[in-house]
Amino acid sequence: GEISSGTIQTLASKPIRRWEIVMGKWLGFAGMLTLYLLLMGGGVMVIVFLRTGYTAPHPLRALELIWLNALVLLSFSILGGTTLSILANGVLVFGLYGIAFLGGWIEQIGSFLPNQAASHTAVNIGIITSLIMPSEALWKRAAHELQSPLVAALGFSPFSSAYYPSLLMVAYAVLYTVIALTLAVLLFNQRDL
Repeated sequence: GEISSGTIQTLASKPIRRWEIVMGKWLGFAGMLTLYLLLMGGGVMVIVFLRTGYTAPHPLRALELIWLNALVLLSFSILGGTTLSILANGVLVFGLYGIAFLGGWIEQIGSFLPNQAASHTAVNIGIITSLIMPSEALWKRAAHELQSPLVAALGFSPFSSAYYPSLLMVAYAVLYTVIALTLAVLLFNQRDL
């Protein structure tokens, strides 16, 4: 990125602090992600309403959770970008996102296993991967917020989870985002450009 190509030196030589560079980059990307989410998520919900008359039970809560999911990934990506090359950072973030996705599916499949020990192990794997990267947990919570009362009564659908993450996991994701962004600022301040 900007560090390996040397373009960051143009910004870093200006009378702005390094933390302002990191926060400015984060705010710019966060603004872009917010606009994209509002257009895409809101657009899909409007189209569904116009075509079917259906309104999801809690669309704003779901959009907020998807937005937080994007901010988690953005913050971790900015953190990785302060120390890693573009390729290594991309592989790390995509790999952690994949681990969270697979852990979520293992948890979901495990919740239906008849063997209690295997079920407990699979659910624990899902919880651990959600602690490593909370993206899948946020997605499951957002899907839960969009469920119709009928699907909620059935307890399971291909698009939802048997168990949905608690609000404590949402708070953990907020803390995760703040810590990742704080570490990005600290590491970028110490980095030799």
